[in-house]
Amino acid sequence: MADETVLREVGEHLGRLQHADLMERVRIGRVPLKENRRAERKRALTAVSSSRWAGAITRTSDDQYQLSLRCLFDERAGLRRAVRKVQQRLAVPCGQRSNGVRGYVDPAERAQKRRRLDVLEARLARVEQRIEAGHPTIVVGGRQLAKTRHNLADAQLTEAQWRRRWDATRMFLTADGESGAPHGNYTISLDPADGSVSIVLPEPLRHLANAPRGRYRLACTVAFSHRRQEWLDRVTAHRAVRYDIVCAPERARWYIDASWSAKKTPLPTRGELAASGARLLGVDLNADHLAACVVDPYGNPVGKPFTLAIDLTGPTATRDGRLRTAITELITLARRHGCEGLAIENLGFADARASGRETMGRGRRGRRFRRTVAGLPTARFRERLRGMAYHAGLIVVAVDPSYTSRWGAQHWQQPLQQQSHSTTTVTRHHSASVAIGRRALGYGIRRRPGVTAHDRRIVARRATGQAVSPSRARGTTGPPRTASTPIRGGKTRLCRSDQPVLFPDSQDRSESHRITDPACGDSANTGQHR
Repeated sequence: MADETVLREVGEHLGRLQHADLMERVRIGRVPLKENRRAERKRALTAVSSSRWAGAITRTSDDQYQLSLRCLFDERAGLRRAVRKVQQRLAVPCGQRSNGVRGYVDPAERAQKRRRLDVLEARLARVEQRIEAGHPTIVVGGRQLAKTRHNLADAQLTEAQWRRRWDATRMFLTADGESGAPHGNYTISLDPADGSVSIVLPEPLRHLANAPRGRYRLACTVAFSHRRQEWLDRVTAHRAVRYDIVCAPERARWYIDASWSAKKTPLPTRGELAASGARLLGVDLNADHLAACVVDPYGNPVGKPFTLAIDLTGPTATRDGRLRTAITELITLARRHGCEGLAIENLGFADARASGRETMGRGRRGRRFRRTVAGLPTARFRERLRGMAYHAGLIVVAVDPSYTSRWGAQHWQQPLQQQSHSTTTVTRHHSASVAIGRRALGYGIRRRPGVTAHDRRIVARRATGQAVSPSRARGTTGPPRTASTPIRGGKTRLCRSDQPVLFPDSQDRSESHRITDPACGDSANTGQHR
């Protein structure tokens, strides 16, 4: 009980300081980095805490402010898309179609959409005003939890239970790491020998110290299980490690998280990836399953395709756990078949989600389709896969999703079914995974007629598409062009579909360990305060 009392007092004291500093940062507004007055704010906070606590507080305030600004920019972009789409449909008479834009069904719906447009334009004006002033809205503790206060019955919480959660999320117990300090962190020190934890108390709370130099030593010990050896390697070498102490009142427990920066890995180019003879595991993300297929260095599917079922219903923690399980199975498949990485689609439904009903149908069928699109965890899947694949020694290649399902089904579903015989039912999603893998290696998706033959005697002539060597030129006749042949002359048009994006680094977050942005070198001073 003594440890909990001290931690709560320290967290609440530092939390009040962090809230005040965040308010000051918002009041400063959008200014260049050199004009955010961080040094001045840090000096003021040092007098009522310590130099290291003040540094962590000001860094967290700046991070939260920048994150809120990015969210505000995203909201403005979404509102602009919605306004533009409604305006386009309002410009077309009811029941008619003009230049591919369909007007509304009847005057009643048209009148409702005019009122909807007024609401969207008012919201857009408010957002633009906030961006211009540089004053985003930030709820310390979380806006979702703040709204839960008005719906305690639906959340099955009492007012006392909600208050304990609210106070726990508003505490601040984050200490940035420091290379060369004892065990990588002087403010919150964790001894790997016995697992003891000691923290530096702020200046007004030094009377609670039970250890030299104004420190408080917890009576309990701490042990890491996930990636413990990596943590031991850092703390024994006195390299920077960041610690976050969080309270979970619903479990009546306290947790400590460790995080540090990962090494920056050089990115292989598309040519190097194809020339290395690397296999890739093409993955197609769907609402209820993952379709995958191994692709060899020449773009040919190898073996039978795979189907991994995922259930993304239920609470957020449950969905995230199931997604992690599916990603773990993908990594296991990639390792088992000798793949150097995974290829996925660089999906994003920002446009569709912003316009909503305007582009994704009406009625019961439209609602079902919108619900399906909203349930696809595109960004979360990409970030989770990137982090977990990095620690498994694999790379992730994100490619343009254009026509992967359509051309995959047209050109690869039948050959893949013949290759798999009758033991596996090949769907268009499996053929889309082949198309994704080929595009990641730099090959085209569509096969040239006559390249692939189904006869056993010539089965070696597999479809490599653009990998097939063109015939030699004779006389003044140029070689036949393929999709991979560059256009000679001044008019060169690049295809966006052939430009993959490599994701080798990570942000793998779990309850006992977090990975921050590797671009920060050896520091452990990045991340967001929860």
